[in-house]
Amino acid sequence: MVRGTICRLLVRDVRFPTSLGGHGSDAMHTDPDYSAAYVVLETDAEDGLKGYGLTFTLGKGTEVVVCAVNALAHHVLNKDLRDIVGDFRGFYRQLTSDGQLRWIGPEKGVVHLATAALLNAVWDLWAKQEGKPLWKLLVDMDPRELLSCIDFRYITDVLTEEEAYEILQKGQVGKKEREGQMLMHGYPAYTTSCAWLGYSDDTLKQLCTEALKDGWTRFKVKVGADLQDDIRRCRLIRNMIGPEKTLMMDANQRWDVPEAVEWMSKLAEFKPLWIEEPTSPDDILGHAAISEALVPLGIGIATGEQCHNRVIFKQLLQAKALQFLQIDSCRLGSVNENLSVLLMAKKFEIPVCPHAGGVGLCELVQHLIMFDFISISASLENRMCEYVNHLHEHFRYPVVIKKASYMPPKDAGYSTEMKEESVKKHQYPHGEVWKKLLAAQEN
Repeated sequence: MVRGTICRLLVRDVRFPTSLGGHGSDAMHTDPDYSAAYVVLETDAEDGLKGYGLTFTLGKGTEVVVCAVNALAHHVLNKDLRDIVGDFRGFYRQLTSDGQLRWIGPEKGVVHLATAALLNAVWDLWAKQEGKPLWKLLVDMDPRELLSCIDFRYITDVLTEEEAYEILQKGQVGKKEREGQMLMHGYPAYTTSCAWLGYSDDTLKQLCTEALKDGWTRFKVKVGADLQDDIRRCRLIRNMIGPEKTLMMDANQRWDVPEAVEWMSKLAEFKPLWIEEPTSPDDILGHAAISEALVPLGIGIATGEQCHNRVIFKQLLQAKALQFLQIDSCRLGSVNENLSVLLMAKKFEIPVCPHAGGVGLCELVQHLIMFDFISISASLENRMCEYVNHLHEHFRYPVVIKKASYMPPKDAGYSTEMKEESVKKHQYPHGEVWKKLLAAQEN
């Protein structure tokens, strides 16, 4: 039963100094400090439940997202939760159409990241009040109610509400069985933890050996900075995992279009399933050109972690610019906008392989991909969800991985809540961890 007026909103700048160990390093982002703008919503309801939401950042700039959350806060404060979820489409439209803040978007960049953090907290609160993990809240929802959460503006030329309803109706068939399958076996994952660009060969070998022992069969390697180094590292990892295991590559937007084609023709011998983000995330026709050029090499295109919104995804699908679609739980406008992208992907029959890692991205996106399998795609063919083995210990309800698969969360909510002790320690710049690091830098 949904209840309560949102009476308090707190947002904090939480940063983890991951750059010190080279974690998360790639060809474009060489020294990321995995961070989050972390939102807490409180209501006047007697249950005392809180909604927790976040969006992922890389250190500097988190304070800008915090600022944007505070600028949007008046849309949320003193609102009845029933009114929000009762007209979720209207509320989403209100948040993304603020007449003044929209100018610094629209529906992209810092203001959209802030929107995601706020809405993620609303979804967490709603799921907690219903006593269900978010994936289950979505799975159990009536198709019409689910669609009432989505803003279809700008995508009706590709997907109408009626078409989306038909997709969800078809997804009702075999739904219980698929839910049982998830509860028993989980959702297949792949690992990116072994091959960050900043890791030494020894670290790469050690992490690869451990991952193979733990049953991982799908691996992703970062490429794009130096061709000879890429060839050497890809050979090393391919030799370690063997010819039958799956290998993916990720250039993190490093190349121009012709450069991407040329570079990948040199890496094709290592049989990658896909090349991820080969060029600018905004270059739809560039992705389409690379996609077409790599068909003879049997290499697919994957992208999405930095796609601004549903409109970019719509165009990527229309242009046949990708073979693997990568949603992100904190880049798009929360669950609402991700639902529209999952439905478009189903219409175009493009597999969804979510982006994860960072701070909390694994915790959040597991809910979306389980819902996708149970209620929309009904398929695991060519599908897997990214997993990165960093920072889970800071979450109250961390992901559970068994046999290289995500096991469905059982706790109510969106798995977004961090441990208060971790938040306090890593709050920037006054948390204990940062006080020490900043003092050391001054000396």
